[in-house]
Amino acid sequence: MGKSHHIWSRRDFITSLALAGAAGALMSNPMIAWAAQEEDPQIASIVSSMIGIDTHNHVDVPFKKEDFTRQKYDLRAEINKSGFAAICMTFCVDRPNLINEGDAYERFLTSLDEMDDILKTNNMSRALNLKDLVNAHKNKQPTVIQSVEGGHFLEGKIERLEIAYKRGLRHLGLLHDNQSAFPLGDIYTDPAKFGGLTPFGIEVVQKSNQLGILVDLAHCNDEAINDAIEVSTKPLLVSHTGLNTQLGSNPEMAKGMMKRLISKEQAKILANAGGLVGVWNHFAETPLDYAKNIRAMVDVIGVEHVCIGTDTVMASGEVNKDRPRRTTNTTWSNSKYGFFYEIVNAMLKTGFTKNEIVKIGGGNYCRIFDKATRI
Repeated sequence: MGKSHHIWSRRDFITSLALAGAAGALMSNPMIAWAAQEEDPQIASIVSSMIGIDTHNHVDVPFKKEDFTRQKYDLRAEINKSGFAAICMTFCVDRPNLINEGDAYERFLTSLDEMDDILKTNNMSRALNLKDLVNAHKNKQPTVIQSVEGGHFLEGKIERLEIAYKRGLRHLGLLHDNQSAFPLGDIYTDPAKFGGLTPFGIEVVQKSNQLGILVDLAHCNDEAINDAIEVSTKPLLVSHTGLNTQLGSNPEMAKGMMKRLISKEQAKILANAGGLVGVWNHFAETPLDYAKNIRAMVDVIGVEHVCIGTDTVMASGEVNKDRPRRTTNTTWSNSKYGFFYEIVNAMLKTGFTKNEIVKIGGGNYCRIFDKATRI
């Protein structure tokens, strides 16, 4: 399949910013902040005035089918505590290793069933478009954008993407750690084999554009990212990474994670195409470290092209009680507030303005999510 080139024009960009501004006017009805009386009034005011979004957040689901039995998650309470208005509720299907054809699809459908149950028991729903996000925020209801990390479930069958769309999927991570049986492209932690995206990977990007699914290029190598930019008619993002110049204080971790980080040059390529780069909280020992990593990304690609993608776990189910995981709100042991409150506080201390925090904290994602899902 050939590749056609698409460049986001200045007019496209200005139009999307105007749309975000219009949405911002609808976001002004404040959400009741968790334990607001215990927080700095300025922090609580900023958080409640915006749609804060974590663009890559896991909700634990078990890997064995027999364990998918009405897990108990206090997801609503954890999101409210965090200060986020919404999370991109993400799961993957490539763990443990896939063996038989059909395994990935079965896990995908079972995981969606589990997500359905989690949302039902928490009296929550999925946001399918920007209007849903705005309405949920107006009604003081936390919400989720359904996401999957890796297109393994497709197994070479493009028609499954529409099935996923009808189940509420609106954010597709093209690749994950393990290669698909029907590859979509080169993973950044593996030796390159395909020179970027495969023909099927290109087809998936184009079909996602057509259906109204936002494509996430995390785990793609540079060539695969550039191929997706070339063929996509909608904005794209890399939801969770960091600059390869921001390596924290742990040399061993930096060495092991280097392939997962983005260069300044590649980040600029994505930003110039109208996309976003999400900053994760890896390499940040404190909220202030995290805010400094966000500042470093902004200095490279501009405030309009940065978002938050923590790659943390908002809620962990009972099936994993024997291996408890640090959750989003317990990322830093000495946290005084929920996660997003801590980040807003740290960003203010780092010199970010309220307007910049609103953009990075959710406004930028709302802009491209609207572009991607509007058909």
